[in-house]
Amino acid sequence: MKSLQVKRLNKSLSVAHNDARLAHILNTHRGKTLITTSFGTTSALLLHMVSRIRPDHPVHFVNTGYLFPETIDYINELTKRFDLNVIEHQPVPKEHAITKENKTWEDNPDLCCYYNKVKLVNEIKKGYDVWISGLIGYQNSYRSGLDILQERKDIYRFYPLIDWAKEEVEEYFDNYSLPRHPLERFGYHSIGCTHCTQKGSGRDGRWDNSSKSECGLHT
Repeated sequence: MKSLQVKRLNKSLSVAHNDARLAHILNTHRGKTLITTSFGTTSALLLHMVSRIRPDHPVHFVNTGYLFPETIDYINELTKRFDLNVIEHQPVPKEHAITKENKTWEDNPDLCCYYNKVKLVNEIKKGYDVWISGLIGYQNSYRSGLDILQERKDIYRFYPLIDWAKEEVEEYFDNYSLPRHPLERFGYHSIGCTHCTQKGSGRDGRWDNSSKSECGLHT
């Protein structure tokens, strides 16, 4: 796709129903679309759509080794509920051990994210044309500036939910009776690794007392 094609496609996708958005990309780039999830508080939206449109499509997930037990429970619940084809990835044991021993997240959170998540996804992306993920714009200022389809050097990024309002998210959860992340009711609205997640609205609870707001996957 050329830049002009991407611009035109963004315009047409912006007025399309979300199922139609997802189906278009999956059909146009059959076999060349990567879907990833964090199993966070809004992950059920995209996963539910995928389960209805392309139920056998692989969903890639990185287990950083620092997940909340409640997140593991949520993974099992959604996988069973939606009959997902989840492919789990884990960081290189030696690199993970370094971050654990040195508590790398305290002095160099970017490196910790790289070893335990970003490096893996960079490898997974190879061989795919389009990367689909469930980012939502209202979650922070960086995400609110993203288009539905992003043209990048290595791979096209497709965010079918990026222009959803919080009210639309809540309505979708209610209409389809989707299960919530167990920690959400305790005030956790963005959930990642245990040492970098606290209570807070939006992504305010991530990397507290730091300018960091993204793990590095989508920047």
